[in-house]
Amino acid sequence: MKIRAGYEIAYNCPQPTPMILQLSVHPSRTPDLLSWDRINFKPPLPARTYHDSFGNFCHVITAPEGRLQITADFTIEDSGRTDPVVANAYQHPLAELPPDVLIYLLGSRYCETDRLGDVAWKTFGHLPAGWSLVQAVCDYVHNHITFGYEHADPTMSAWEVYNKRRGVCRDFAHLAITFCRCLNIPARYCTGYLGDIGMPPPYPPGDFAAWMEVYLGGAWHLFDPRNNVPRVGRILMARGRDATDVAIVTSFGLCTMVGFKVITDEIK
Repeated sequence: MKIRAGYEIAYNCPQPTPMILQLSVHPSRTPDLLSWDRINFKPPLPARTYHDSFGNFCHVITAPEGRLQITADFTIEDSGRTDPVVANAYQHPLAELPPDVLIYLLGSRYCETDRLGDVAWKTFGHLPAGWSLVQAVCDYVHNHITFGYEHADPTMSAWEVYNKRRGVCRDFAHLAITFCRCLNIPARYCTGYLGDIGMPPPYPPGDFAAWMEVYLGGAWHLFDPRNNVPRVGRILMARGRDATDVAIVTSFGLCTMVGFKVITDEIK
């Protein structure tokens, strides 16, 4: 399967504004690219690139005063298979976890394990460990939260989501990640493209998506508490502890988003 993906994002800045962009396809998907995932700026400007501590591809720019348009349009090869399910993946005892995954057991800005630990154990502590436990967390979060773009709040944490019971895909991911960490399951936040391939209409406007990966049976496995069904055509962009680490744009000054369009379409 071939997928065309990309975006058109625009900002207005009252003064030159430094930014860090995480808009590129994750290095793990680079071999699947059929055309260059090139980031374009209008007006043209230089960008310094680097890989952050989580392995994500980043650009550092200084947006000029006025309007800045950021675009990309590329084609990628995809297996066309749905997200894998590994029902027998087991949960590791803490002492057996590799050192590099331990950071994903700790609380982070949007994932307050200290505030939700009691809730997690009271709700899920009686269930068998492993894949089925993570799926139970996803089922709970999927049913606990009402989805709606009108509920988007960039400062809302898992604790607030749990109490307010509303949010967008990042909020579903944050709450599920927090519960998993409380239950001693390493969990990390993911963002990327997820179109409506294989899904019935009507189709909402294109957007980036958030999901999570958990460490079970010696490997990282994908779970999506927002959709809660295996999907086709997912394209990873970045991973981290929570949304702080994978924000598509982090600006160091005042700016206003004035345009946003995301494309993720199967090429017939």
